[in-house]
Amino acid sequence: MKRFFKMRWIAALLVVVGAACFLSFKSGDSRSFQVAKNLDIFNSIVKELDMFYVDTIDPNKTIREGIDAMLYSLDPYTNYFPEEDQSELEQMLKNSYGGIGSVITWNTKLKRSMIAEPYENMPAANVGLKVGDILMEIDGKDLAGKNNQEVSELLRGQVGTSFKLKVQRPGTEKPLEFDIVRRSIQLPLIPYYTVLDKNIGYINLSSFSGNPSKEFKQAFLDLKKKGITSLVIDLRNNGGGLLDEAVEIANYFLPRGKTLVTTKGKVKQASNSYKTLREPLDLEIPLAVLVNSSSASAAEILAGALQDYDRAVIVGNRTFGKGLVQTTRPLPYGSTMKITTSKYYIPSGRCVQAIDYKHRNEDGSVGRIPDSLTTVFHTAAGREVRDGGGVTPDIVVKQEKLPNILFYLVNDNLIFDYATQYCLKHPTIPTPDKFEITDADYADFKALVKKADFKYDQQTEKILKNLKEMAEFEGYLTEASEEFKALEKKLTHNLERDLDHFSKEIKTMIAVEIIKRYYYQRGSIIEQLKDDDDLKEAEKILTDPVKYKEMLSVPVAAAVKKGGK
Repeated sequence: MKRFFKMRWIAALLVVVGAACFLSFKSGDSRSFQVAKNLDIFNSIVKELDMFYVDTIDPNKTIREGIDAMLYSLDPYTNYFPEEDQSELEQMLKNSYGGIGSVITWNTKLKRSMIAEPYENMPAANVGLKVGDILMEIDGKDLAGKNNQEVSELLRGQVGTSFKLKVQRPGTEKPLEFDIVRRSIQLPLIPYYTVLDKNIGYINLSSFSGNPSKEFKQAFLDLKKKGITSLVIDLRNNGGGLLDEAVEIANYFLPRGKTLVTTKGKVKQASNSYKTLREPLDLEIPLAVLVNSSSASAAEILAGALQDYDRAVIVGNRTFGKGLVQTTRPLPYGSTMKITTSKYYIPSGRCVQAIDYKHRNEDGSVGRIPDSLTTVFHTAAGREVRDGGGVTPDIVVKQEKLPNILFYLVNDNLIFDYATQYCLKHPTIPTPDKFEITDADYADFKALVKKADFKYDQQTEKILKNLKEMAEFEGYLTEASEEFKALEKKLTHNLERDLDHFSKEIKTMIAVEIIKRYYYQRGSIIEQLKDDDDLKEAEKILTDPVKYKEMLSVPVAAAVKKGGK
C-alpha cells in the first residue's frame, strides 16, 4: 500500500514538474514552444495513421508528400532531397550527371520514350543514336509501360558503367542494339559563339552551373583575336546557377573592387557582399545583353550589375525576377535540404525578386509585385531603374505571339515526325547558315499534316460560339443573326488557309527541328538567329556609338532636375 501511494506521489510530482516546465517553456520562449508543440503533433499524427488508418500507409511516401507541401508553401526553391535523390541535387548544382547525354520525349502513338535530342560529343551521339529512335529495352528489360521519368532513371547511373540499349529506328525493320558507357554529362555552357556582321561578337551563355566563366573567357578572347569591336551576350532562357560564376563574368568588364551583389538573410552567414576581385579583360568594348522572361537568378545578377554600372545596354523583355538565394543543409540519413536563406541585391540597391511569397492571396496563390508598389533606384550614372520585377531592359522588344496552329503541330509531334522522315531521305544537309525549307519541302509537310487528319482548336470559333450563346440568352440573337452568319462564314475552320498564312513561323520551327539533328544545339541557335528581333535591336545600338552612349547616360532634362535638388 505504501508503495502504491509512493508511486502516485511520484506520478503527481512528475505532472506538476512537467506542467511547470511546460508553462515556463511556453512563457519563456513562445516560438520554440510552438515549434516543439507542432513537431510533437506531427509525430503523433504519423503514429496514429500508421496504427489505425484503414489501409497500410507507406511512411516514405506519406511523410515525403507532407514535407514537399510544407516547403512549397514557402517558395518553389526550398526543396528536400532524400538520400536516393542526391544525384538529382548534384546535377542541379554542377550541371552534370552520369548518363548518355540526350533529351528523351514521349511518343504518344507508341506510348514509349524516344530520343529527342542527343548532345554533341556525348555517348548517345557518339554511338550513333538518332532523334526519333524508340527506346525498346535496357539490358534486356522491356521498357513498355514505363514513363519518361522511369526510363530516364534507368539511363542514368554511375559514371563508367555500361549497358545495352535496344531501339527501333523509323525506316528500319529490325531493332538496333547499342553498347553505351555512361559518362559524366556536362550540358553545353556556351553552345555557340561567333563573329556577326560589322565585327560584332556573339556569345550564347546557357547556364551558370558548372564552370562557365572559364569557357566564356576563352570564347571572348578568341573573338577579340578575330577583331570584334563590340559584343552581344545572350542570356535568354538562362535559368541561372552559381552566383560566383556570374560575379566572375561581370568582372571581365568591370573594374576591380566593385560590389556586384549583396545578400541579406536572417543569420549572419547568409549575409555577404561579392566584389570584383581581379583586373578586368576589357572596360571599353560596347556590350549588349539579351534577356527574356526565362532569364533568371544568376543571369539577372549579370544583366542587372552591367545595367547598374551603365556598362551594357540590356535588350529584350523583362527577366523572370528571382532574387532569392539558396544554400544546401545536410539532414539525417544522407538527405539534404536546399533552402532559401537570403535575398540578393544588385549594385543600385534593388532586389529583382518579382513574386512576394510571404504575402499570399486568400486562396494561397501568389502574384507579381504590382508596378505601383515598386521603388525607384538609380544606376551609377543616375538613370532610373526599379525593383520588384526582374530586370527591365533598356530596349524592350515586342514579342510576336506564336500562332495557335503551331502549338498543336508541335504537340501532335507532326513537325517532329516530318523532320524524322526528312532525315531518312537526306544523309547530309547544307550548313545551318545556308539551310532552308523549300516550297517543295513545305508541300510535303502539308501533305503529311492532311494525311494525319490533323485537328486543332481555333480560339475564334470558341469565342464566337460563346458569344452566340450569350446573345441568345440575352435576347439579341434574332436581330443579329445575319451578322453572326457572316462572321461564321469568315471564321470557318480552314486548315489549308492557316498552313499557308502561318507558313513563315511553321517553316522556321521545321528548320530548327531538322538542323539540330545534324548540327545539334549549335545549329538550332544559328537557325534562330537568322530572324531574331532582339539581336537586330542589339546590332542597331552597337553600331551607333552616339546612341549607345546616350542610352547609358542620364537624359539632360533629368540631370538638370537632379542637380537642382
